[in-house]
Order: sequence, then C-alpha cells, then structure tokens
Amino acid sequence: MRVLVLGGGGREHALAWKLVQSPMVSQVLVSPGNGGTAADERLTNVPEMALPDLVQWAKHQRIGLTVVGPEAWLARGVVDAFRAEGLAIVGPTQRAAQLETSKSYAKAFMQRHGIPTAAYQTFTERQAARDYIHAQGAPIVVKADGLAAGKGVVVAASVDEALQAVDAMLPELNPNQGARVVIEACLQGEEASFMVLCDGETVLPLATSQDHKRLSDGDQGPNTGGMGAYSPAPVVTPELHARIMREVIKPAVQGMAKDGEPYTGFLYAGVMIDAQQTVHTLEFNCRLGDPETQPILMRLRSDLAAVLLAAAKGCLGDAELDWDTRCALGVVLAAAGYPQAARVGDVITGLPGPQDDLEVFHAGTVRGEGGVLQSAGGRVLCATALGANAADARRRALEAMQGITLEGGQYRRDIGWRAAGGKR
Repeated sequence: MRVLVLGGGGREHALAWKLVQSPMVSQVLVSPGNGGTAADERLTNVPEMALPDLVQWAKHQRIGLTVVGPEAWLARGVVDAFRAEGLAIVGPTQRAAQLETSKSYAKAFMQRHGIPTAAYQTFTERQAARDYIHAQGAPIVVKADGLAAGKGVVVAASVDEALQAVDAMLPELNPNQGARVVIEACLQGEEASFMVLCDGETVLPLATSQDHKRLSDGDQGPNTGGMGAYSPAPVVTPELHARIMREVIKPAVQGMAKDGEPYTGFLYAGVMIDAQQTVHTLEFNCRLGDPETQPILMRLRSDLAAVLLAAAKGCLGDAELDWDTRCALGVVLAAAGYPQAARVGDVITGLPGPQDDLEVFHAGTVRGEGGVLQSAGGRVLCATALGANAADARRRALEAMQGITLEGGQYRRDIGWRAAGGKR
C-alpha cells in the first residue's frame, strides 16, 4: 500500500517515520515534506498541490491511505474531496473541523453539549471586547477565532496585555471583515494533551502527553506552538483518564454525531486539571498535536498503518494499541526570533548519527544547494529520545541537541520537569 502524509512539519516527519515501518506499506510520500524527509531514502517528498490536483494525483498514484497532518488542509475540505472520490483518508470533514478552525464554534459546541470549559464571550467589535476585559480584570485569555498555527492565544497577566491582544486581533474598523475574538476566564492548574482516534463511533485513546508552550525555561516568555513534550503524562492518572473520556471525549464525539457530523480522525483535547482534580477543556484540535506526536509515536509499538486504515474504513472496534512502557521526551530547537519573526536560511550542522531509541524529527528545514540543511521555519527540529524515566529521556535528548549548531537557535533545558520530580 502506498501512503500519503499531508504536511511538512515535525508531526508529519514522525508520522512518515512510523508508517514506513509497517509491513503493509510499500512507499510513504510526504507533501511537501521537509529537509529530514528528503534525506530519508525510505520516504519521498512530493510538491504541494491545489486540492483538485491533489485528488487527481492521489487517484493516479493509487494512494491507498492518506493521513492529514496540519489543520489548514482540513479547513480546505480535503477529507470531503477525497471521500467523494472513494479515497481512504484519516481526518474530519470540513464542517467537523470547525471544532478547531473556529474558537467561537468550539466554545458554543462545548456549552451546548455540556462539556466543561471556561466561561467566555465572543466579540466582533473592539470596544465591546475592551469593555469586557475592563469588567473582568486579569489574568484573562484572548483567542483569535480562526486558524493561528497554535499561536493565536494570549494568556494575559494584565489588563493592558489583554487590551493589546484584542487590538492586534480585531481591526479597528471591522464591519465586514469577519474577525472575531473569544475572551475567556483564565483557568489555573496543570495542562495535559489528550488525543484519541475516531472512526465516527469508536474512540481509541492514544498515550497521554504534556507539552510546554512557553518559549523559555521556567515556563517564561511568550506562548509558542510548543517547545517540547513528553509521554506519558503522570498528571493523567487512571482515574483522570476515565474522567476525561467520560466528561470530554465521549460527549464531544456523541455531540458531533447528534449535530449530524460524525467525527472521524484524530481529536485532540487540551485539558486543564486543577488542584481538586476538576477537568476543564481549553481547546479542541482536529489533528495530532505537535510536538506531542513525536514522543507518542516513539512509544507506539503497534502497526500505525493498520490502525489508521481501520479508522478510515470505519472499523476501529477491534483495534488495540501497544505502548512502550518507557518515557519518551522531545526537545524542540527553534530559530532565532521565534515566535515573533523567525529567521530562516541559517545552516544546520551536527545532527547525531543513527542511535537506538533516539530520533531527530525535522520541522522547519530544507535542503539547499549541495544538500546543505537550512532552517525554513520557526520550529526547526525536535530531538526525541526514549528513557527509563523523564529525566533519563531528557538527558539523552539534550545530549543530541547540544551537538547541533544553528546560529541563534533556542531550546529549553527543562522539558518534562514535572514528570522528572520537579527537577529542571
């Protein structure tokens, strides 16, 4: 079977790396891929195409399974288009993907189906939003309504910071531009990433994970798309796992079916767990998280291609997932200037050679003249390692990272500190 992975980030590199290990798979193609997938002789990069061209190309190439990585493809309706031509694909429809592509839709959906989440209001007018912030005070959370690649959220510690976020997200004159912001209460506690695979009815949980959104050590600096992650997440105890499934995941899947749009593909719930072990839903994503995917797939022992094909065909009922009991942890190397204005075109050297239980997944990289590896985005690489525990896995990932050279590169040295007993 030939498999197509749509996307060019670290998540997609990890998916392709795992899929090509399946005995069912004869070839994995990645569109557009990156410098890491280009260098792997087992993988083939394919130029990005417009949706109609992609559908025809997939038919001509006899693609047996397509896996959607980034949310932008879901927003374009790639799942609807592929299914209309009888092509197997993993992902939600364009309408179902509104759980991610519209923050206001997601919040209304959660409220309608009794899924616990923070109190909120949606605004299209700047002054009304500013008045609400003054009335509520800080800390408070401001979210851009549409797609923002994981960076459209400002957790404002002060009223002034929240007002600045609103001013940036809502144009001053906004009668016909459609811009909206969601402003919600700031929840306190510990975040975790809870991901599942759905076939419309059956829900198959993935291993738990936790990522780090802040740029710098000590959870300081601006929010990013994620500076590292680890799996499993000790905060998600068996009791909490059952509660999240019961209070968040199953109501979401049942709610989508009730609304006439059965949910298929990956569903990501970002949850906040407070000191009383109460769970609130921060957000839904309609695809795998990045960088959580990298450590999760490092731990997966099952045949990913077989499981995803079952999901695409609506027969997940008998599927099971087998996990390595060890911890996996990934440290992200980001470019100079990230997350505001990442610098690109810098040469990358010093990548480690093949090692057991260590992989460097590429994200924002390209191969320049002579095959020279260069940065091409904000998050550049993710060194991911398996270890006996979080501290051991972090040590191995950091050893790999310390040998890599990227001018102005940034990475955190305390990824997984909670799971490592509070040690940074």
